Amino acid sequence: MAQPRLASFPKIRGALRFYQICSVITGVGLLLLVAEMVLKYTPLHVELFLGGSGGFLWFADVLPSADCQWYSQFAMGAGGCEILSTGDGINLSLGILIVHGWFYVVYLFACFRLWSLMRWGFGRFLMLAGGGVVPFLSFVMEGIVARDVKRYLADREQRAAEKRAAKAAAIPDATASATPEEAGR
Repeated sequence: MAQPRLASFPKIRGALRFYQICSVITGVGLLLLVAEMVLKYTPLHVELFLGGSGGFLWFADVLPSADCQWYSQFAMGAGGCEILSTGDGINLSLGILIVHGWFYVVYLFACFRLWSLMRWGFGRFLMLAGGGVVPFLSFVMEGIVARDVKRYLADREQRAAEKRAAKAAAIPDATASATPEEAGR
């Protein structure tokens, strides 16, 4: 398996930092999205709104359309059941969904950049990408990846330094082996 070049280590450190930031933002966004889905699609059937007739932050009911069957009301959106929000103002539930969706694209870019610089296998990329769609996985992967990358970079840099030191020790110093007359020239 190919290893990253030492010259790419500064890029890898930057990519790791970008990945860590994106991982936390994506993980928090996903948890908010899961909470929003629970509120909307469980028997609570509410969405979060900002402003409007309900005040600063408030929950508005989500109602099934008239053509919904009785069984669709337990899983709104099933069987062509359209759901209608009764709120006015800014729909924060919809905002969470949109922001997470678009930021997931940024997160995928961060995963791809780190993955390609580290020259990992494709399975590792799939695990990284899964962090944006499996709750809590982004936090777990962020910790594992940060530990692995930092350890790898430190080990490679230490081996490279030892190799340079051994190479420098193996090359005799020209002035040390020269006679005093040759050193003065």
